Amino acid sequence: MTYRDALAATADRVQACLLAELQGYAAQPVVEAMRYAVVGGKGLRAFLVLESAALHDIPETQAIWAAAAIEAVHAYSLVHDDLPAMDDDNLRRGQPTVHVKWDDATAILAGDALQTLAFELLSRPACSPDAAVRVDLVSSMARAAGARGMVLGQAQDIAAETATAPYTLDQITELQANKTGALIRWSAEAGARLASADVAPLTRYATALGLAFQIADDILDVEGDAATAGKALRKDAEAGKATFVSLLGLEGAKSRARALVEEAEEALSAYGARAESLRQTARFVIAREK
Repeated sequence: MTYRDALAATADRVQACLLAELQGYAAQPVVEAMRYAVVGGKGLRAFLVLESAALHDIPETQAIWAAAAIEAVHAYSLVHDDLPAMDDDNLRRGQPTVHVKWDDATAILAGDALQTLAFELLSRPACSPDAAVRVDLVSSMARAAGARGMVLGQAQDIAAETATAPYTLDQITELQANKTGALIRWSAEAGARLASADVAPLTRYATALGLAFQIADDILDVEGDAATAGKALRKDAEAGKATFVSLLGLEGAKSRARALVEEAEEALSAYGARAESLRQTARFVIAREK
């Protein structure tokens, strides 16, 4: 099985887990919107959870709940990010965004419900028999997703649109470490948290990986094809927002992304050959087309 096949298979299993979870919910538009929002996507964050768990001998039957939780939070963030009051996007994963297919109110509620579902999944004994581990997963997820992580990054991104001057490289790096990087870090750390092990090597890995992922996104925004990406491209350039490409140049951004991949791979040296799938993930993020 190739790396891309393994990634797709993981995405399918986690998506099936979420859809099965939602099967018993009320027949309401908000629930249909939740189901719609979790379908598709690369499943990268779930893959990081399951692979970091395998690295610590945590079975998938246990780790899949944390994988489903992070994908629920990621889906919620996309639903809200696409809203007219935020990025105002009409296309996501090659399909109409949730607020376009339903309406703004349904999209807001579906996002809210997906976020709270994530914490419900993490709090279950099936996720870990150890209550202290479950509390750690919940509290670390809250930090990563909230106003010290992803939400802070979203707020910084909105502020950049009306800033009197384009953001500097340091400001963009901080913004993306919050907006994109925080959930990627949580995903990679999840296996160590499930095993009550040291998260530091995976934190170093994921910090470099998250930044490389965003630089690759900025490169795709310039070089990519909207049909392949499944979303609108070149909106940042049209809005005059600073990006890694605008600040470093296209070749400079590519060089920085490659250096970050090397940094991510080096952070995994203590794990030896067992971490090869995580090394492949680092290479994948700068080779992807969407």
